Amino acid sequence: MIVKKLSLVVSAFFSLAVCAQETAKADIELKPEVKLSYLDSIKSTFKKNDLAAKVDSLWMNELVSLDIYDDLTKDIQTINKDVTVDEELPTELLKQRLAAMNQKSPFEIQYNQGLENIIKSFLKNRKKSFSRLMALSEYYFPIFEDAFAKQNVPLEIKYLAVVESALNPKAVSKMGATGLWQFMYGTGKQYALKIDSYIDERSDPLKATAAASEYMTKMFNIFGDWELVLASYNSGPGNVTKAIRRSGGKTKYWDIRNYLPKETQGYVPAFLATMYLFEYHKEHGINPERAVVKNFETDTVAVKNQMSFKQIADLLDMPQSQIQLLNPSYKMGVVPFYQGEQHFIRLPKDKVATFVSNEEQIYAYVKHDTEFRTTSSRLAVKYAPKAKPATVKPAPVDNGDFEFYKVRKGDNLGAIAAKYDVSISDIKKWNNLKTNAVAIGRSLKIKAEEEAPVKTLPAAVDKEQAIASAENKEKTAVDMDYVVVAGDNLGSIAKKFGTTIAELKELNNLTSNNIGLGKTLIISKAAIVIEEPTSTAIASNSVDTFKKKAPSKNVSEDYYVKKGDSLYSISKKYPGVTISDIKKWNGIKDEDIKPGMKLKING
Repeated sequence: MIVKKLSLVVSAFFSLAVCAQETAKADIELKPEVKLSYLDSIKSTFKKNDLAAKVDSLWMNELVSLDIYDDLTKDIQTINKDVTVDEELPTELLKQRLAAMNQKSPFEIQYNQGLENIIKSFLKNRKKSFSRLMALSEYYFPIFEDAFAKQNVPLEIKYLAVVESALNPKAVSKMGATGLWQFMYGTGKQYALKIDSYIDERSDPLKATAAASEYMTKMFNIFGDWELVLASYNSGPGNVTKAIRRSGGKTKYWDIRNYLPKETQGYVPAFLATMYLFEYHKEHGINPERAVVKNFETDTVAVKNQMSFKQIADLLDMPQSQIQLLNPSYKMGVVPFYQGEQHFIRLPKDKVATFVSNEEQIYAYVKHDTEFRTTSSRLAVKYAPKAKPATVKPAPVDNGDFEFYKVRKGDNLGAIAAKYDVSISDIKKWNNLKTNAVAIGRSLKIKAEEEAPVKTLPAAVDKEQAIASAENKEKTAVDMDYVVVAGDNLGSIAKKFGTTIAELKELNNLTSNNIGLGKTLIISKAAIVIEEPTSTAIASNSVDTFKKKAPSKNVSEDYYVKKGDSLYSISKKYPGVTISDIKKWNGIKDEDIKPGMKLKING
């Protein structure tokens, strides 16, 4: 009996062992072989630095957010220093604090009712803005202080950049003044700031601050008073000289203020109010938001060949948006190469370490990627089917073919433009709007989008196709990428590439119409890569992919609304059919359609 049981146990053991071996063998056979792309193979040789630098996405958004800039600019232009503001701040306490600031500052900081009103206005309306500005200051103020110390410029002038640009290097005024210090084109050139198709050094924090410091020094040598230097920075030295003459030769800002342009009259008080809020923010319950990256945590590295932000981002495993934020002077998302000139790129220190340790491999990949894309583009032109040239649509004429949209709470022109797949400038033109502000309840005229010609998408190829097997001639669909630039919205991008907002949102898993500057979007999966025996991938556009189902003009058919559909996207499925047609055939008075709803087409 014991022998029999032992035999059963041994048999069971061997059965399990055989079964395990077969299972393992099956796993090995089923596991597909993973081939590394050229990019991954390059990165696998990199010497890694263990220091990890993570940039908070909220902080990154702050650097490109223009809402604070718009708010502060409006405040400085419209604040009435003679209107009393109801905010808890005893006048005597304010006088004491201003006197304490005056003792340790080269500025003449004296109490007056106008300054008190501006300080109280900021406290009442801009507390949250100053909390965010203080977080940004941790990155920018060390840059300013270093430049000012070299020129013996008062360090307090760092607060002027808050008034000028709300610490946004991409800020552009209505007059075209650009950057942290708001230089006009001519002034930027006067101070040797490079401005061309690739570079605008007015947006370079280091170089623009050095130029601002030089300007301040020259103006102080002329006026001998720092308040007058600030006034000349805002209105020009000519207006300051005129005010001195009109005042009877007085040379103090507070004595000539009423003779200066209206905006300049509030400019210096706004500067002093900003200084006060930074000095006494704790006493007023203003808590600076957290700044994850500070200037000393970044460094620069010289770039020896032209390379794009995308190539750098791919190689260093970092978002393009972060590179754009740290390098705002490069306008095209490219670090150019000019013979005899050096260009630098600022990166987190751990990324600089990776870059410097692996320069040979990095430049080899950039050369390969650039040559491959150039070759692919030429071959794409040669092999792509010719598309009909896109016709330029004439400017819309008010012929009654407008729809009306009533502005609701939470709306803005960008969201409305995206909803109707038109541009913000079109909406402003159709409604004679001078600014982007729209009142709740206002009815806006919207021109219905007409039938657009079929467009051939630009050739796009994936870099990993460069090492494809020469024997593989199978057609492979690849995604087409687009990097969001300033002024883009989903509507304008969809129009540019002949697709729809709904399709863009579905491809990129977007839950709203908001897109961040620098975000890489998948545009479509319609481009075709044909791998030739030379192992060079040829990008070809497949017009067939974009052919639309053309119903008979005499036969009606039904269309069932799918998730993500809009009247615009549905109309594009049927040549010759407009949004107005679908509305008329189905008795629809607005844009409200729901998934599952049956629509009659070509009724």
